[in-house]
Amino acid sequence: MASLQVPVRGKAGGLPTTKAVILVGGPSRGTRFRPLSLDLPKPLFEVAGHPIISHCFAAITKLPEIREVFIVGYYDESVFRDFIKDCGRTHSNISVRYLREYQALGTAGGLYHFRDAILKGRPDRFFVLNADVCCSFPLEQMQQLFDANDAEAVILGTRVPNDSATNFGCIVSDPQSKRVLHYVEKPESFISNLINCGVYLFATEAIFPSIKSAMTRRSERPRLVSYPSSDALDRQYVPQGDDDDQKTEAIRLEHDILSDLADTSRFYVLETKDFWRQIKTAGSAVPANALYLMKAFQTQSKELAKPSATILPPVFIHPTAQVDPTAKLGPNVSIGPRAVIGAGARIKESIVLEDAEIRHDACVLYSIIGWSSRVGAWARVEGTPTPVREHSTSIVKNGVKVQSITILGKECSVADEVRVQNCVCLPFKELKRDVQNEVIM
Repeated sequence: MASLQVPVRGKAGGLPTTKAVILVGGPSRGTRFRPLSLDLPKPLFEVAGHPIISHCFAAITKLPEIREVFIVGYYDESVFRDFIKDCGRTHSNISVRYLREYQALGTAGGLYHFRDAILKGRPDRFFVLNADVCCSFPLEQMQQLFDANDAEAVILGTRVPNDSATNFGCIVSDPQSKRVLHYVEKPESFISNLINCGVYLFATEAIFPSIKSAMTRRSERPRLVSYPSSDALDRQYVPQGDDDDQKTEAIRLEHDILSDLADTSRFYVLETKDFWRQIKTAGSAVPANALYLMKAFQTQSKELAKPSATILPPVFIHPTAQVDPTAKLGPNVSIGPRAVIGAGARIKESIVLEDAEIRHDACVLYSIIGWSSRVGAWARVEGTPTPVREHSTSIVKNGVKVQSITILGKECSVADEVRVQNCVCLPFKELKRDVQNEVIM
């Protein structure tokens, strides 16, 4: 049935034109994702059977008006080559390009550096998605809120427990109009439990002047420099010269831009009631995997394994994996390509990566089993369950903070009948004895 809504007009009198940008960061960041990021860039790590960045791209493709997508980061160009080729095969109507920063420019600095590419064709607006968030990406609802209010910006927000709110960017909004009244990145004290989800929709005519203003303020701010003697005290403040323009400090949306946008009357927040969490640490991939699998189960995705006596949904099994019919999997399990699961094995709330082997009668709970790793017969590899609403993946054991998710890096080996609990194991390690609450290097 055709929509009866009056279409919003763009600058040229036609429908608004929209692009999308996915921010992926770079190799010097994402260190919290180790040991998994030692072998694969975080955006390409598979969660619920697909690379993290694929979930962003899949949401973008649901908006037919978006024909151009940019991936912005400072990984080498070769990193996303295969992903972009795959996007071209599955969505030939969408242009996907990787724009590489010459250094870490920040979430706003990267946008400004590539503004000519983004502004080509004079789009009215563009989405910005941080690749390291896990959510349902309600982009269409963000567009509707944007159009209804002739907005300059819309931010996606969600509610978190009060005691964890200060770990995020906090939004104060008008509950009726949804207008953002105030924004503070990681405030020292509680101001709101409505937080920034890292997904934005910006009007092109508003965001780039805002970034330019922030860059100007940054360059005009005097820098305090120290000298070995008191002879030059009168030269204590040194203005930045032209050379420093080539060394611009990172400009970040969260710290430098959003609070200024809140001073305007055209910045709005769409509060999502659906799932959301960050994928910062390696362990956070397990709850993200569960959230995406549950969403796929609710939408009756044909990618998931059919429920049975030994498959407790939702479970994703790659077509090339070998799973013994007596192995019991689920809920919230992903099995990667060419993985082998032996008879009587039990796997729950875990990710088993490609070419891994779980031998007969082994038990894997709340864990990530790395590429080509092997878990021996009757072995037990387990983490500690954490509450669904908890955004941290670390717990305190014997006064020491440890990962609640056990992670085996690439080509690790757990011997038969060995128990590994709440450990992070770097690649190529062999575990021949029981170990718990340790980082195995």
